[in-house]
Amino acid sequence: MTVVVPVVLSGGSGSRLWPKSRQFYPKQLHKLYGDCTMLQHTLKRVDHLGEPIVICNNEQRFMVADQVQAIGQRAQIILEPIARNTAPAIAVAALSALQKSQDAIIVVLAADHLIENTEEFRRCLDIAISAAAERKLVTFGVVPTKPETGYGYIKTAAGDAPVKPVLQFVEKPNRELAEEYLAAGCYYWNSGMFVFPAAPLVDELERLQPELVRHARASLENAQKDLDFLRLGAANFEKCSNISIDYALMEHTSNAWTVPLLAGWSDLGSWDAVWDVAQKDDFGNSCEGDVILQDCHDCFVMADTRLVTLLGVKNLAVIETADGILVVDKTKSQDVKNIVSILQAQNRQEHSLHREVHRPWGSYDSIDKGERHQVKHISVKPGASLSLQMHYHRAEHWVVVAGTALITKGDQEILLAENQSIFIPLGEKHSIHNPGKVSLHLIEVQTGSYLGEDDIVRFEDDYGRI
Repeated sequence: MTVVVPVVLSGGSGSRLWPKSRQFYPKQLHKLYGDCTMLQHTLKRVDHLGEPIVICNNEQRFMVADQVQAIGQRAQIILEPIARNTAPAIAVAALSALQKSQDAIIVVLAADHLIENTEEFRRCLDIAISAAAERKLVTFGVVPTKPETGYGYIKTAAGDAPVKPVLQFVEKPNRELAEEYLAAGCYYWNSGMFVFPAAPLVDELERLQPELVRHARASLENAQKDLDFLRLGAANFEKCSNISIDYALMEHTSNAWTVPLLAGWSDLGSWDAVWDVAQKDDFGNSCEGDVILQDCHDCFVMADTRLVTLLGVKNLAVIETADGILVVDKTKSQDVKNIVSILQAQNRQEHSLHREVHRPWGSYDSIDKGERHQVKHISVKPGASLSLQMHYHRAEHWVVVAGTALITKGDQEILLAENQSIFIPLGEKHSIHNPGKVSLHLIEVQTGSYLGEDDIVRFEDDYGRI
């Protein structure tokens, strides 16, 4: 019996959507449209196929698991020890699917794409699955709606067949070439979504990329179970080539096929693309949050934490977060990644972390910081616990503002209700547990000579971080 396994690749960083998207909290984990995150939308799109494989990195694992659980789904979550592009990840997914069935078909999707017409997508998906059952290696070619220069293209045979042989993969064109492709009618945007029969895929990869398959197979064989995650063997996976599935396979195989797709697809790769699909007012503006506009046209504004006002401007994207504001002409949206590169070069944490940092037990928000003090708002999920730990360089004072906290302080266990507080001196073992059924919120005041997150010695931890 043929088993169809959705495979969702969730390892990207989405640097062109900074400051919303960051290395450890990338765009697929954010709500950029609708009531779900992009990852959740992707999982729902294929929830009729069965339990998916989600491939992500170690830093995102708990957020991914929480988001899968939040929509009532289950998934096998495979952790990449290092980023190695799409070919190694897809090879691992295919090998994993073959453990379920030698006739397995994998549906490979990026976690950060928008598809507006789910019904049409599923119709095309059925066509692609039927083609994959005939051992064809299938990609989706998005029917172009404009002369887009930001996507690669796929050239296919002419005609109206539902599955077309691929003749050529074309790199991102200039405007003139893009207009020619649009007029020709046999060029499609390269979506980066695939439907592969697992066994023929592995066979073809072994022919074209034998070392990659060997290392991918070894990383799966040496994988370790960690809570609800599967950690690939790091020493093996790191030897895989850093290469995309297009370069590794699709551009070289004679068995590449395309299913044309016209379902409102976008990779939402820039703020201009997000504005393009957003609801707009009569002046072409789209706003989210506390925003006031006066005499503005074709602007996209997203305000997370404070009032944002614009006056007499046009074609701007303004993105406000607690610790960073981006103002960019929408025609320059593709260049936002250059700002991220500058932040990385200056070793600023804003390229990788938000002010609010997510942890498996909840989150903390650094709301004030000085030379010898730091104030955090800590939120602990019901039933969750921080690790039993101590600090060499700082003391902490906790005030419960909502919920109930069971505090471990040395050999004591102390129950704190709202408006009660406790002091944890430097060097004292301590932990916080939320025994209640609602979130626990505390204000933590740290004082000391060093307040870095690496001043933590863990003794016990529910999440394997000792």
